[in-house]
Amino acid sequence: MTLCWCPRRVGLIEFTCAVLLTSALAGLLGALTGLGGGVVIVPALALVFHVDLRYAVGASLISVIATSSGAAVSYVREGFSNVRIGMFLEVATTLGAVAGAYLAARISTHAIGIIFGITLLYSAWSSFRHNQDVQAHPPNALAEKLKLTGDYPVGGVRQTYIGQNVPAGFGIMAIAGILSGLLGIGSGAVKVLAMDSAMKLPFKVSTTTSNFMIGVTAAASAGVYLRRGYIAPGLAAPVMLGVLAGSIAGARLLVRIRVPILRLIFAVVIVALGVEMIYSGATGRL
Repeated sequence: MTLCWCPRRVGLIEFTCAVLLTSALAGLLGALTGLGGGVVIVPALALVFHVDLRYAVGASLISVIATSSGAAVSYVREGFSNVRIGMFLEVATTLGAVAGAYLAARISTHAIGIIFGITLLYSAWSSFRHNQDVQAHPPNALAEKLKLTGDYPVGGVRQTYIGQNVPAGFGIMAIAGILSGLLGIGSGAVKVLAMDSAMKLPFKVSTTTSNFMIGVTAAASAGVYLRRGYIAPGLAAPVMLGVLAGSIAGARLLVRIRVPILRLIFAVVIVALGVEMIYSGATGRL
């Protein structure tokens, strides 16, 4: 019996091993750049391994849940992630993720490929953004009412902050959720944009809170994909294990590798993947 997510010309064992290694590399790059492994593994499965795009998205969502759950614990323990802000914004991303997952079953894979390509190009640009924390902000009535405040460690002391532009951040988070459900990625770059640029939260708080959130967002989408039969255990398992192993290795290597060089390599790779995804979607190859 031929598996609909596994190319016929490749043996199942060889295919699984190749996916495992590719997923590990995706997890490594995702951990080191902060953009997550989904932006690499989905186009890799679709373009290199010729997996149906919806099955690739389903497998990526499972890997996002695993990697986010593992990394979020340490960030919360160290006092960087703001759980209250994350859970408030998660209302928007969860609703968006469910909507995106339902849209994925109604939008052609060609259109999804084009949208994914555009998202990859944005992620490449986002990887070069160097944000500077703005430590002082005027009081914000809505943020104070919702208690969207906190503090995080800076040089041995706790630096306080308060959210700004709450409606704008909430709206961008809904967009991030739709992209996550539609494309099978954590949409970390869009989440960081909402918290860092719109809500003016410190960059470390934005990135770590985003990491805490993406697992919940992916879980909301994964339920829809599972019900529609787009999560194949034989594909999702090696993807999840590979991305998780790569993420753990990336977290340990982060302090030793010159990240600007890695960001350049990562950006070149995903720009190439983004252009190929747009071309493949426009020409009907997906």
